[in-house]
Amino acid sequence: MTRVALVQIASPDSESPRERIDRVAGLLRAHAGADLYVLPEIWSAGYFSFEQYEERAEPLNGPTVTMCRDLARELGAAIHVGSIVERDGEGLLRNTTVLLDADGGIAQVYRKIHVFGYESREAELLTPGDALSVVDSPVGSLGSITCYDLRFPGLWQQLSLRGAEAVAIPAAWPAARREHWRLLTQARAVEHQLFVIAVNSCGMQRGVELGGNSRVVDPTGAVLAECGTGEEVLMVDLEPALVSEVRAEFPVIADRLDDYTGLSGDSGARR
Repeated sequence: MTRVALVQIASPDSESPRERIDRVAGLLRAHAGADLYVLPEIWSAGYFSFEQYEERAEPLNGPTVTMCRDLARELGAAIHVGSIVERDGEGLLRNTTVLLDADGGIAQVYRKIHVFGYESREAELLTPGDALSVVDSPVGSLGSITCYDLRFPGLWQQLSLRGAEAVAIPAAWPAARREHWRLLTQARAVEHQLFVIAVNSCGMQRGVELGGNSRVVDPTGAVLAECGTGEEVLMVDLEPALVSEVRAEFPVIADRLDDYTGLSGDSGARR
């Protein structure tokens, strides 16, 4: 059995990134005992603080990741940092997730591929990524995506083909589309017979209400646990072996084609 901590937090406009980083460090210390901690999308800078992305951008050895690296070693647990506004080696800004192992080493970096443009300046300000990986983790082979990526089945097909048994999704998903969040997290778990570990932000940012409802969905589509709409650290126990059991009993993955683009367009109609 593996214990996952869903760290659902708010990023109020009145709180500085440094204050928030320190506060979250205290939250993690107060909830010792998980094997993996998962945080939301751009929680330290504040997702909707678009006009401050330039000044709040940081490298992978910046304050957010450094705090989490120290805590990973202290707690002896893996930490999925959620995402940061990263300034990469070329000076580009990206929406970047980082997975740390229990020794504080960087196990995975994912740069959000589908940057968001609807009522958001993310697509204007940030450069999309172009790589997708699956790595070992306490919950099995883990893929990482970010928020809007949840809506793109082709990306999930690739995660599944690359061996993902669980997918972590840090998000800043608005309350206005909360039902899409619930629907899609369950649909992706069922389609690919894997665990979905979805951690959302909550509270108000720049006049936008975030949806909360962070959740863990198992490979059958059952919701193992779900947060409410406020700040919360929720501990969830899951059994990684369930993935192989479900796939063996109901072989959707084995029956699926790897590529559907070669199918004929012939309608079969005859006059």
